[in-house]
Amino acid sequence: MNYRTDLALESHEISGADSEGVVFESHNSCGLKIHRLQINSQKAERRIGKPIGTYITIESLPLTDNFRDIKEQINTIAGELSEMIPEKGTVLIIGIGNTDITSDALGPLAAETVLATRHIRGEFARSVGLSHLRPTAVISPGVLGKTGIETGEIVLSLIKSISPSAVIAIDALASKSVSHLGRTIQLSDTGIAPGSGIGNNRFRLDRTSLGIPVIGIGIPTVVDAYTLVSDLTENTVPVNFDKNRSLIVTPKEIDLLIERGSKLIGMAINCAIQKKYSFEDLAKLIS
Repeated sequence: MNYRTDLALESHEISGADSEGVVFESHNSCGLKIHRLQINSQKAERRIGKPIGTYITIESLPLTDNFRDIKEQINTIAGELSEMIPEKGTVLIIGIGNTDITSDALGPLAAETVLATRHIRGEFARSVGLSHLRPTAVISPGVLGKTGIETGEIVLSLIKSISPSAVIAIDALASKSVSHLGRTIQLSDTGIAPGSGIGNNRFRLDRTSLGIPVIGIGIPTVVDAYTLVSDLTENTVPVNFDKNRSLIVTPKEIDLLIERGSKLIGMAINCAIQKKYSFEDLAKLIS
């Protein structure tokens, strides 16, 4: 059975107990369960179905539960993310997705929470007390069906223009399990393939295609229906279930999940990039 999932943790679980070429460890921090998966060989890459690199999966309480007092959780996520970002240079943030489809709106809405600071510099920055801001640029390029332009083509042109040191790409993900929807965040240093979770593979955003480090970050918001049925029935799918139909399942609380998930990711990115400012200072700047 080929499960459709963007989560490396799930792909690792599906692939079995073979640990050759893989380093996997888990720990708890500030109420979060953090799994670190490193794929170190081509053999492991083929077995798991994910590119060589590091994948961090952070599990928390569902975003639809209590969303107060999440400062420590945001700082924990930011700490993991900051380890993947180069110390210097402009960071380009890409919000991938379609705001017309709620389950696919995570990237653009998270990008709205990220501080765009590349234009704040010189005397103006000093006069308003923001001289230590690291330059960031933020864009939500839209989807191919509306623009006629691949996201990767837009990003490549921006890289040529502003020469960032890294890209952070935010996108909604697909999971094989309902239990991971709205409560799991994945970070990776292998980039992102927009639309891969729903079988709509586009121009992959990674170091190979863009020439600079690309960090992918996302939250699973959908499950492929055939994958879900297979998972729940342990592969005993009813014979009358048409696996070729493109059915996607999303939770009924998807609006709240996207609203809170986008704020969580956006604020974590701010804290990871703007290390010289406190959580409270950054929260005031985006309010």
